[in-house]
Amino acid sequence: MREKTWIFHSADNAKCLFSLWNQWCLCYAAVVCLLFSPVRTDDACPSSCVCARDSGTVTCRDGEDAEVPGDIPVWTSTLILKGRNISTLQRGAFMINGTESDMTTLSLSYNGIQAIEPYAFLGLPRLHLLDLSHNQLESISARAFHGLLELRSLYLNDSLLPPATMQLSNALSTQSLHNLHRLELAGNSLKSIPLMRLDIYNLHALVLINNSIESIGPENVTNLYQLRRIRVYLSLNPFRCNCELEAFYYWLKNSSQCPDAQRVLCSEPEAKRGVPVEKLRREDVDCMNENLEAVSYVFLGIVLALIGVVFLMVLYLNRGGIKRWLNNIREACRDQMEVYHYRYEQDSDPRLANVAV
Repeated sequence: MREKTWIFHSADNAKCLFSLWNQWCLCYAAVVCLLFSPVRTDDACPSSCVCARDSGTVTCRDGEDAEVPGDIPVWTSTLILKGRNISTLQRGAFMINGTESDMTTLSLSYNGIQAIEPYAFLGLPRLHLLDLSHNQLESISARAFHGLLELRSLYLNDSLLPPATMQLSNALSTQSLHNLHRLELAGNSLKSIPLMRLDIYNLHALVLINNSIESIGPENVTNLYQLRRIRVYLSLNPFRCNCELEAFYYWLKNSSQCPDAQRVLCSEPEAKRGVPVEKLRREDVDCMNENLEAVSYVFLGIVLALIGVVFLMVLYLNRGGIKRWLNNIREACRDQMEVYHYRYEQDSDPRLANVAV
């Protein structure tokens, strides 16, 4: 009986030792995996970038990559890409592992970007600032900025080529930008304000410096009067100071919504070149005087034409009497000439006069 009990105890001890051995091996394997496994992609810094996790900033400069880095850390709040070779921003280019990002600042200046495809910024619902300055945009989709519900500042300085300037209005008309506070479009050769309606935005600053704007129409001036909070920067534009500038002239003179009003200068006509628009005289832009002068000349021409027509009608209606009158005058002149001719013949030779006596 004792032998059997001992045998049973030996078997239990063996099982216990085997179980402990298995647990120790599993723990050892787990430790080895943790030590030698690669760092998680979600937290890794891209090889060509510099990361500062404390501030949440990832900076990637001067690379030959043609695409946005796909291994951006999930903790990134500010992403700066500069001097890259990104020609096209494709759909969802900034989504991290197919999920949305908490990024708030995105700077993409000096990257040679030529096209922005639809939904390019999908997955950035909390983005506050987007800088696309100093690129070479030829194509901007009407849905390029779709999904940027929290965007406050959009910079497109020195970025738009002529084909893109025609598409910009549709791209900016998206309802996604209804929280936009600052829009910068300096140095893009724009000829007008590229916003279909100003009242659909929450704009506080609109920068249109150094473009090709010659005039701002009465419709936009009316909108500017209604949106008291907005500030519009318009210096270094070739304004044509004529009658068409009247509404803008009075807005510039009576409103404080243009902080650089003193640098808004006339380009044409030559006599007013370099003169601040707000320093013009009212007569220089008074459409009423010009219209009245034009109307007066037209009216004078009409009156003279009517007088001429009446005169011709009088002549036509009295053509018979005028003809008789002319004939009478002709006969009277002929009789008078005959008398003068007879007297001349009598007085021309004195001898005939003596004979007659």
